[in-house]
Amino acid sequence: MSAAPVATHPSGTNPRSSPPAGSAPPTATDPALVRRAVKAAALGNAMEWFDFGVYSYIAVTLGKVFFPSGNPTAQLLSTFGAFAAAFLVRPLGGMVFGPLGDRVGRQKVLALTMIMMAAGTFAIGLIPSYATIGVWAPVLLLAARLVQGFSTGGEYAGASTFIAEYAPDKRRGFLGSWLEFGTLAGYIGGAGLVTLMTALLSDADLTSWGWRIPFLIAGPMGIIGLYLRMRLEETPAFAAELEKAEATRPKVPLRDMITGQWRALLLCVGLVLVFNVTDYMLLSYMPSYLTSELKYDETHGLLVVLVVMALMMVVQPFAGALTDRIGRRPVIAAGCAGFLLLSVPALLLIREGSLLAVGLGMAALGLLLVCFTASMPSALPALFPTRVRYGSLSIGFNVSVSLFGGTTPLVVTALIGATGDMMMPAYYMMAAAVIGGVAVWFMSESAGRPLPGSAPAVEG
Repeated sequence: MSAAPVATHPSGTNPRSSPPAGSAPPTATDPALVRRAVKAAALGNAMEWFDFGVYSYIAVTLGKVFFPSGNPTAQLLSTFGAFAAAFLVRPLGGMVFGPLGDRVGRQKVLALTMIMMAAGTFAIGLIPSYATIGVWAPVLLLAARLVQGFSTGGEYAGASTFIAEYAPDKRRGFLGSWLEFGTLAGYIGGAGLVTLMTALLSDADLTSWGWRIPFLIAGPMGIIGLYLRMRLEETPAFAAELEKAEATRPKVPLRDMITGQWRALLLCVGLVLVFNVTDYMLLSYMPSYLTSELKYDETHGLLVVLVVMALMMVVQPFAGALTDRIGRRPVIAAGCAGFLLLSVPALLLIREGSLLAVGLGMAALGLLLVCFTASMPSALPALFPTRVRYGSLSIGFNVSVSLFGGTTPLVVTALIGATGDMMMPAYYMMAAAVIGGVAVWFMSESAGRPLPGSAPAVEG
């Protein structure tokens, strides 16, 4: 198999011989190579979120399979606890894979995270039930989730960095938005499969063997994603870094990736917080909220969320292109303002219970979420220079996701249980929107500009 071509300057020279950004001529990107890079990155993200979607949408069944029978709320909390546990090790994965990606290359690390993600998800489908092996069932589930969490610590930051460093400056928002298109496709694939199984299988069949099918699919999906990623070369920006003499390109200690980038890291944490709290609230928690808290019909609830995600997929590329025209900051700010003002009305609509009201409330939240899904893949990599981009972004992203995003279902479920207030999801999203708004106020606009530490990139 021949190696993929690398982007070249208009003169035909290799960007690896380019001088530092600021004095270098623009790098002309290869459109075919950019498309392949976007597909490879988006597929990995789709596989990651296929698993998260399946886990969230089948949480009630997993509670019955892996935990002792008794209180359904306790089973659901235990299932979400295992879900959240994976996020506790994500910063560790980010601290390992991020600096490694800045040292040995983005492509190699993304291939490794793909293998680990597929293996962890596939393993869940093989674990015997609690009724068969007792306490070892939740222990093995937790172990598989920790493998998944560790590997995903290097996935999103690497994939967004990969696309951002391949994309031309004026189309980075549009091309980056396809990463979250992959997220939504993975969610729809996972949720659609669970919905189909819920409709076709009896509760007994779903609990005994049907739940395993979505997790076992991860094996072949991982092989396909690994093949696509192995066909790509490193990004032009990283290739240019490699060409610098070792004397001028020292290895960056992990401590310097944090202390040397503290302002950008704080902005990253704030932006990721609002992005992921609202993301996990809508796509992971709401299906269980509809069924366990509002006693909504399970199949209809899943179908409503599926339709909302399909709507988001349609809007996603257009919103990404909009960020290239008017900037990332206005789009992200609009999302923060929308969640601050509309979270309560949207949740009141959802609680009204009719299919139309639930659909309108969920659609409103979904369209607001697109403001983040379309902007973040291009805005976050632009916070950091090339030499520490993968490492610093991995650390900031995963710390924020672990503390605030992945714990959202567990925290909100616990808050409702402690207070009895069914409006807690809205209050939680509003608090996140305030923090995100502060981050947007202090961030710089990056649309149409070269990435820090890289030469300008134009369409070839």
